[in-house]
Amino acid sequence: MKVKTILVSQPEPVNENSPYTRLRDKHNLKIDFRPFIHVEGVDAKDVRRQKIDFADYTSIILTSRNSVDHFFRLAEDMRFKVSDATKYFCQSEAVAFYLQKYVVYRKRKIYVGDKSLNDLESVFKKFKDEKFLLPSSDILKPTTSTFLDNIGIDWTRAQLYKTVVSDLSDLREVSYDILVFFSPSGIESLFHNFPDFEQKNTRIAVYGNTTVKAAGDAKLRIDIKAPTEQTPSMTMAIEKFISASKK
Repeated sequence: MKVKTILVSQPEPVNENSPYTRLRDKHNLKIDFRPFIHVEGVDAKDVRRQKIDFADYTSIILTSRNSVDHFFRLAEDMRFKVSDATKYFCQSEAVAFYLQKYVVYRKRKIYVGDKSLNDLESVFKKFKDEKFLLPSSDILKPTTSTFLDNIGIDWTRAQLYKTVVSDLSDLREVSYDILVFFSPSGIESLFHNFPDFEQKNTRIAVYGNTTVKAAGDAKLRIDIKAPTEQTPSMTMAIEKFISASKK
């Protein structure tokens, strides 16, 4: 069965020359983008309910742009002035770069991992007397909490935002040849919006082990999987599938 239409369960890339654009043009595809989930911030009352006082913490652990946005949003809402002496431990260069939206980079103490917090293990251990705050969503990877526990630092999780299922009811009568998922939450959203969803000839593309497991638990047939050694990105995996199906 020929692939003509793809729905990607993420926002449309800002870059006009994204890999999806090249994939679309090469194979004459219709590719739509629609976030199956979105993030909503909690309010100051929710933070107080967690017994979190930002003033108690000297270091902030930041794992995503959302964690940056919602920490500073709530600091402003709660009229808390973030100290110039605050240290920031960023999971990646991308997070550290985004942090500059809120702080003057040269004046702050900012520590940056290559791709994960694990890259900062030796740095964390130099600051065992610090009190760390980890702004997060309602979903936190178990590997993150396990890592922070194992290195023996004094850290506290603050749930400052949450992942919410998006309303997809307008897609009920629309069908696609491939549905692309990047998280278990996306799979959950599919069945929340369409509890009677039947896969039939729809191909399911999934990225990451947790998404693979979620799709399997939902009894979906997985047709495209990434990352692999041959296809480290989702667009490469889709490209390989489409090329193979034409043979």
